[in-house]
Parts: sequence; structure tokens; C-alpha cells
Amino acid sequence: MIFEALFDFMDFTGWLLFIFAVLLLTDVVRNWRPHSFPPGPWAMPFLGNVFTRMDFKTLEKLAEEYGPVFSLRKGSERIVFISGLKMVKEALVHQLDSFVDRPIVPLFHEVFKGIGIGLSNGYLWKQQRKFANTHLRHFGEGQKSLEKDIEVENRFLCEAFNEEQGRPFNPHYLITTAVSNIISTVLFGHRFDYSDEDFRRFLEMDNEAIVLAGSPLSQLYNAFPGLLKHLPGPHQTVLGNYQKIMTFLKKEVVKHQEEWNPDDPRDYIDVYLAEMEKKKEDPQAGFNLETLQVCILDLFEAGTESIATTLRWGLLYMVHYPEIQEKVQAEINGVVGQSRQPTVADRPNMPFTDAVIHETQRIGNIVPVGFPKMANKDTTLGGYLIPKGTAINTVLASVLVDKKEWATPDVFNPEHFLDSEGQFRRREAFLPFSAGKRVCLGEHLARMELFLLFTSFLQRFTFSPVPGEMPSLEGLLGFTYSPKAFRILAKPR
Repeated sequence: MIFEALFDFMDFTGWLLFIFAVLLLTDVVRNWRPHSFPPGPWAMPFLGNVFTRMDFKTLEKLAEEYGPVFSLRKGSERIVFISGLKMVKEALVHQLDSFVDRPIVPLFHEVFKGIGIGLSNGYLWKQQRKFANTHLRHFGEGQKSLEKDIEVENRFLCEAFNEEQGRPFNPHYLITTAVSNIISTVLFGHRFDYSDEDFRRFLEMDNEAIVLAGSPLSQLYNAFPGLLKHLPGPHQTVLGNYQKIMTFLKKEVVKHQEEWNPDDPRDYIDVYLAEMEKKKEDPQAGFNLETLQVCILDLFEAGTESIATTLRWGLLYMVHYPEIQEKVQAEINGVVGQSRQPTVADRPNMPFTDAVIHETQRIGNIVPVGFPKMANKDTTLGGYLIPKGTAINTVLASVLVDKKEWATPDVFNPEHFLDSEGQFRRREAFLPFSAGKRVCLGEHLARMELFLLFTSFLQRFTFSPVPGEMPSLEGLLGFTYSPKAFRILAKPR
């Protein structure tokens, strides 16, 4: 009787208001933040903090207001952010087993499907990472042959710089192609010519996807994938690009299947095909063609984007600080000279050059917010309870510019990595590769490439700005933090 009377009394507008009030109350109750949960700014009903930018500068301000462990809500999901060396180290090193899993990030899940190396979990992740680690070393890091491959690519790249004949040029895709060719020799057993249009388009699509994946609209897709899946936006470009990228990689796999000789493995794909045969009785390990393609993409992006971007930042800072460039070149002259290429064995004798490379990585800040992890059990961090299944982001940028750790955190200063006697010194707060069980798989390879390529650049050329075109040191924030497009001059030495 009461409901019948209420129904007769209320008009259509009244019912809409009633339904909205019920939904609002449900949202408030469902998303009420427990007192023990990390604090954060007020979240809008239904939407949460979707209009709060996820860039590292915004997160730094939030950390100042709410402390080194704070939270934001995107839709109905709460995400915890961890800032500063002390808390980041606590999460990644001291409690490394608590934050080892990956959450589902809808945009990336469409592509990587929770398999491969970077975004998988549990037994499959352990098996794929172990296999990749073993065979990356076999086909590269553990052999002098990879250093030779880098030297070969160095010659191609320096020749490409020479072909510009002192004219203004954008080094972006010359550097990206060179770096990607090094990981390509490990994965595919061959390199690509700089004039290969298909490979150039492949690199452009991958770069575009990485930039757009960090855009605010793509982040909105991650909060409301069901709502935005069929609507236009940058997320559609990201997904479309990755579909074409996967087609490119599939062609490489098919070619390897046709030519495969189990007695003569040439590269990562060949040994993976052999492992598929060995692990037929263990499907949970995930050794199949679909996972192989995702693993190739994982390794290709990890072995290209951060290294190539760091090298571009390096050239930018040399253009802005010619006195530092001259000092690096003087050290190269004294240790290597001009008659041979630099080698990894030269690095201990070149502390200033090593310091410049490390400082470029620090202030370049390539992956400022890291990639999300997830609490795989109820955990206490900074006095707050992080429930199992909660996504976390370690803000690596906050460590790389931590005012307690660096004398001039916002200034390019190689002295950060030199002791009082001018010798190279390691720094605890230097975490561009992250830390713990999810530390970058190719860190050793990256360090080798950065030293050999950067040193060769400055051995062969002096870099300067195009008159009237001093490049900006303000970066472009996508999924990574990269330089804006720029042109420079490369004068042979």
C-alpha cells in the first residue's frame, strides 16, 4: 500500500531524482575510503578523480599535501601512489614480495592480454621472465658478439649523421632505428635498413601508441572501458596501431617457423619455438605462438623506447651545455682517441662521461610513474593498509628529483655522480630501471648501449643548436617522458 501510494504521488521527474539519490548513496557507500587507507583528494561521485592528471608534476604536489603514500580514485578503482626514496624503496625492495603482481590496465590488456613478460603474473610470468633472461644473455649480454653488433650499428648511425652534411636534422628516428636494430638482432637475427619504409612505419606507430597511451583521454578509457570502447578517441589509435604492430611481428614469427632448424638456433624466436616443443605438457607456462608475439613486443619496446629516448635527451643536454660536451670529448680523446671505437672496457676509465650518462637518465626521467603493480596480499605501507588487489604506482620521478638526495635536483649536474676526487660514484636514489622483482629485464643491455652509443656520438661529432632554434628542455608526457621534436647540427670532429 505504501509503495502504491508513493508511486501515485511521484511524477517522472521525482522518480528520476529518487533513482539518482539511490545510485549516489550506493556509490558513496561502496567507495567509502576506510580510515586506514591512504588519504587523497575528495573524489566526485561515480567519476572519482578522473579529472586529476596523472603526470608526475601533479603527483608531486599531491604528495606534498597528503604525504608519500596517497590515493586517487578513477571510476570505482582506488590507486595508491608511492613517492620519495624511503617509501619507494620500502615497497620495491623491503616488501618486494608484496607488490610483485600486475593489475589489469584495460587499454594495455586489450593488447598484451595478461601474457608475455611485462604484464603477466604468477607461474606464467616466472616462466616467461626466466626464459627471456636466460636467452637474452645467451644471444647478447653474455657474449662479446653483442658489443660487436653495437659497434656495427654505431658505424651505420654515424654514417647517417655524416650524410646530413652539417645541415639541420631531427635525429629522432635515426637514433630509434639504430637502437631498435640492436634488439632486433637478438630477437629476429637481423637488422633493418634505415631506408626500410615498413620498419620506419612500424617504429612510428609504436612511438605514437606510447605517447597516446599516457594521454588524459586514454587514462579515461582505463577508468570506463565499457563506456568508451566504441567511442572515438586516442585509445582507438593506440589499439589500431598495436593491431598493425602485431601483424608485423607475426610475419617475423611465420618466417622463422618456415626456416626453423632446431639444431641451429639463430635468435630469440628460434629458441622460443624449441621451448614450445619442450613445454607441450605444461600449458600453464604459456609457451605458444600468441605468447611469443607478446614477448617479442615486450622485449622490443623495452629494448628500444627508453634507450633511444635517453640518447635524445643526452644530445639535447649537450647542446644546452657545450662546456660539458667539451669535457666529455676531452675525456674521450684521452682514453679512447680517434683511431678506434669505444668499448665497454673503457667505461671505468671515463668517470665523467659515465656521470653525464647517468645524469641524463636521472633528469631525463623517462618513465616517471613507472608501470602499475598490485598488492598480492594485504600489506601495511607507511602506516596505511593496502588491501590485496589494490593497484599501486611507484613515482620514480619523485626519487630521481628527491630534494633530500640530490644537491641540485632540477638542474643538469653530472657532479651528482662524482666523488671529491672526480671518480664515479653510485647513488642509492638512482632508480630509472625501477627495482625489486620487476626491475627492467634489460638493464645491463641498456647500460652497455647507452655508454657505447653516447660516447661514439661525441667521439665523432660536436652537436650544436640550429641558429634561432634552441630546443626546449620541456618534455612531452605520454606513457614515457620524451623530448619534443627538435633539430640540431652535427659537425664532424
